[in-house]
Amino acid sequence: MKTILVTGGAGFIGSHLCETLLEQGKKVICIDNFVTGKKENIAELFENENFSFIEHDISNPLEISEKVDQIFELASPASPVDFPKIPIEILTTGSIGLKNVLDLAVEKKARILHTSTSEVYGDPLEHPQKETYWGNVNPIGERSCYDEAKRFGEALIMAYKRKKDIDPRIVRIFNTYGPKMRPDDGRVVPTFIKQALANKPITVFGDGKQTRSFCFVKDEVAGLIALMESDYSLPVNIGNPSEITILEFAKKIVELCNSKSQIDFKPLPKDDPVRRKPDISLAKEKLGWEPKVSLEDGLKKTIDWFKKT
Repeated sequence: MKTILVTGGAGFIGSHLCETLLEQGKKVICIDNFVTGKKENIAELFENENFSFIEHDISNPLEISEKVDQIFELASPASPVDFPKIPIEILTTGSIGLKNVLDLAVEKKARILHTSTSEVYGDPLEHPQKETYWGNVNPIGERSCYDEAKRFGEALIMAYKRKKDIDPRIVRIFNTYGPKMRPDDGRVVPTFIKQALANKPITVFGDGKQTRSFCFVKDEVAGLIALMESDYSLPVNIGNPSEITILEFAKKIVELCNSKSQIDFKPLPKDDPVRRKPDISLAKEKLGWEPKVSLEDGLKKTIDWFKKT
């Protein structure tokens, strides 16, 4: 039985990952400090004898007594509402915290998967974005605490690969949605759903013509696991290439929620990317992975979850 360590395991994606790994018969050690993760996200997992939890901030050194075969490194606040509130903590997690996890990977001789982000591409001048694109990022803007932490993380991992002979995997995650998203995290999916269910105006920034590509969380988790089990050690985009404008997306949410909400246009935030769409050719080639859940089906599941919370 493989023992898998998941940092940030009580977060949105991390909790779904822990659940899937347990379903596959793995032993899972979940680490989280609950800055943005939630205990309720993993509450049901404690019933599984193969699940254990450690409350810990990875910015402090990690000590794990048992063997660890693989490490999924997901520990980082990732919501725009967090960037102005805890920028130093985000940068610290993405630098010192990641180094601590990498040192553990060296000690345990464990394969490590680092969750980077499509934000490393910034406001992209290339569309769709391939892994070979170096990005267009503002290094001193409000979003830079997250963008630059992830860019630094990729550089640190490759330095460890060259100097410490670790076996890394790097995933660049694009917009992901689904049950267990933080209702107040400021991202478009929970914001629009909350507004629509309450019949309040849907807040669309700019003219709504900016685009995003949304991947359902179960598809995202399947991609992470496929990458971990592959023999490919350079960055791979994992996301859904089906592109939609924010205005079209808002209208779809209103329709699926049977809402009476109207659209309320607001000024576009600074450094908010105008277009975002992954090129997933590499994921298809190296992992045999592509998303399976349609936007409508995924949104219905997500809306149902929000109705219960």
